[in-house]
Formats: sequence, structure tokens, C-alpha cells
Amino acid sequence: MSEKKITVAIVGLGSRGNSYASSCALLSDKVEIVACADIDPDKLQRFSKKYNIKPEMQFNSAEELLQQDKLADVLFVCTLDQLHYPHSIPALKKGYHLLLEKPASNDPVECMEIARVANEYNRKVVVCHVMRYTAFLRTLKSILDSGKIGDIMCIQANEGVCFWHQAHSFVRGNWRDKNTTSPMLLQKCCHDMDMFLWLTGKHCKSITSFGTLSHFKPECAPEGATKRCNEGCPHYYTCPYSIKPCYLDWGEKGIFTWPMDVVSQEPTMESLKKNLEEGQYGRCVYFCDNNVVDHQVVNMLFDDDLMINFNMCAFTDTSGGRNIHIMGTKGEIKTPIGGDKIEVNVFRQPAEFVPVQDVNDEFGHGGGDMGIVEDIVDLLLDEGANKESVTSIDVSIESHIMCIAAEESRENGGKLIDIADFTEELKKQVK
Repeated sequence: MSEKKITVAIVGLGSRGNSYASSCALLSDKVEIVACADIDPDKLQRFSKKYNIKPEMQFNSAEELLQQDKLADVLFVCTLDQLHYPHSIPALKKGYHLLLEKPASNDPVECMEIARVANEYNRKVVVCHVMRYTAFLRTLKSILDSGKIGDIMCIQANEGVCFWHQAHSFVRGNWRDKNTTSPMLLQKCCHDMDMFLWLTGKHCKSITSFGTLSHFKPECAPEGATKRCNEGCPHYYTCPYSIKPCYLDWGEKGIFTWPMDVVSQEPTMESLKKNLEEGQYGRCVYFCDNNVVDHQVVNMLFDDDLMINFNMCAFTDTSGGRNIHIMGTKGEIKTPIGGDKIEVNVFRQPAEFVPVQDVNDEFGHGGGDMGIVEDIVDLLLDEGANKESVTSIDVSIESHIMCIAAEESRENGGKLIDIADFTEELKKQVK
């Protein structure tokens, strides 16, 4: 293996960009961050100082960075969803490999176009389906591949977004508008669609979905609620979505990690209060400009009559998260996703608890954030090897198509969508 370091440029210095940067710092013997860009000057300054980025390698936008000659081996694209495509295509043409935050695009045709350009220019594109890289899911897949529970017949899976996470990210936050970012299923749950494809090794044949925005809208606001929490709202101390329990109480305890660091870049109460008084995160959740669903169900038919039911719901407590029930011809697995063991129940045998090794969530997603950075670094360092990333753009497209097909179904009253036909229609639109 070559002793050279892989050089990285990062565009988009929000929570995802910073998480991947933290992983790079732990791999400093193999990777170096050499350039960065963000439209927020405070984020740019803070990031550049932390990672010792030279002044001439700091840029005020991804567009400005991409106007330069190629600056690094790989570009981490961590900008907002609708910007992934316009940032990815010129980067590939300049010769960058990409670590591309999911969704690759909110338009499946653009996903296909990214794949086409990557293949044309012989560039690698790794899409951040970080769950594949977690020790938990890799252990679960090994159990399924062993045949211990037989052929998989049905899967029931739930993602409890958590009430305050929904309020923060999908009501007040940057992912509240499906028209400027992505539909909720694509934003939050393409992880899950990818998980189903990977765990089963099968393909989705048809899909149907129902979902709606039922709660976070003006007609559901409690009586007397104000447009902003700090405008004398009578529910300030009792509403679970109030800025007091969501943000201020944590700040009072000196906790300024996510999501407080999204609201305020400075870890001080003064800055936090100011941003809540003036910015988007201080708004009442019932009077925002959000339009993504707050609950949705998806039913899928896979190859070999495998049936999968997936339920995404905002209204869970902090213990929400993901859980999955896999039913096979010889046994079943019913487990939360995450943790240090998996309970396997083979019919007429005592339950077996399979340990999950190396569970590390220091940098997010059960160790998946670190795993995906390692993957692209090792992929590029392993010169001459015929290795394909676990989540290359070509692999990732299928889960994106499933999400968009489910949204098409949801918007048409649960219409049954044939995935093969849907995909062929999309291919006709690729440039």
C-alpha cells in the first residue's frame, strides 16, 4: 500500500461535515484535510482554525472552491440536499473522487447522472449510507447470511424519529421543506431502504405508501400559542416542543453539543438565547413553514415473495430509534437497531444472544461515520486493487428510487408502483 496520504476537501461545514472531519483527524496517518468551504463565515473560520487549513485554501462557498484547480484527492460533499448534484458534477469533471452525503440528490434522475459522470471520468463516489458500516448491522447481516433463521419471509421495521428531533430538524430546521431539500422518506429513511436491500440481498419489485403531515400545523396549536416561544407564550413551560426543554435547559447545564451547536455556533448561553430570539429555531412548531410528513408507512414486495413493512413516525420519546423484526422459515430476530447484542430465536431452541463487537458511537451512527471515511480512504490507498465501495453510487441509486417511488405512491393515495417500470421511465430522462 502506498505511504502517501489521501488529501480531502470538505464543502458544507455543518454537523455532517464536522463529523466526517473528526473521523479524518483520527486517521491522520492516512488522510489530511487541506481545503474547506462554507457560506457561513463563522463556521469557515472555526473549522479552519481547528484543522489548520491554510488561508488560501479556505473558500466562502462550494462554488468558489470548485472554480479552483483540483485541490485534493477527494471532495466530501456535505451541503444541503438540493446542492449535491450541482456540486458533484463539476467536482467529478475536475477529477475529484467523492464522499457524498445522502441523499445523493432529491431527484433520482440526478443520481443516475452522477453515476454516469463518475463512470465516464473513472471516479469513485461513496454515498454515506453509514448504517452499513456499523458493527451492529454487520453482525446482523452475518447472522442472516448464515441461514440460522432460514429464508426471510417478512420484515417489520420502525423508525421512531423522536418528537424533539422531528421538531428540530424537520419542523424548525433545514429539512422542513420537501421542495427545497427532499421528501421526509428520502432524507431520513433512505438508510432504511438501503438496509433492507443489503440485509436481504434481494430487490424491491413494488411499493405502496401512505403518510401525511398531521400535527405540526397551525390548526393543532394550543390555545393562545404565540408565533415564537419567547413572545410570552402561555405554554412556554409545559409544551414539549418549547425552546426551554429543547435547547435552553441543556445550555444551562453547559451542554452545547448537537443540536445546540446547530442553533448557536458559539457555546455560550448569550449566543444561544440570541439565536433563539432571532432565528428559525425559536419559532413555535405549529407556526413554521414546514411541509414534510410527520408519519408515514411503506409496504414493499421484494423478490421471492419477501414482504417488508416500514413505519416512520415522529411521535416517539427519546428511546425511539430504529427497531426491526425479521421473520424466517426457521426462526426470528426481534431487536432494536444498535446495542451490544442481538437476540436470535430459532424455533424450538433456547434464545441465543449474539454479541456485537466494537460498538463505538463517539462520532455518530454507531461507528458508521468513522467506518465510511475509512472505506473511501482505504479504497483510494489500495492502489491497483479491484475493490468496490460497499455503498458506491451505483449501489445507492436503488434505495433512492425506492424512496421516490414511495413518495409518488403517497402523493397519489397509496398507488401501487412497479419499481422496474418506474426505473425505466427515469432512465429515459438521463442526459
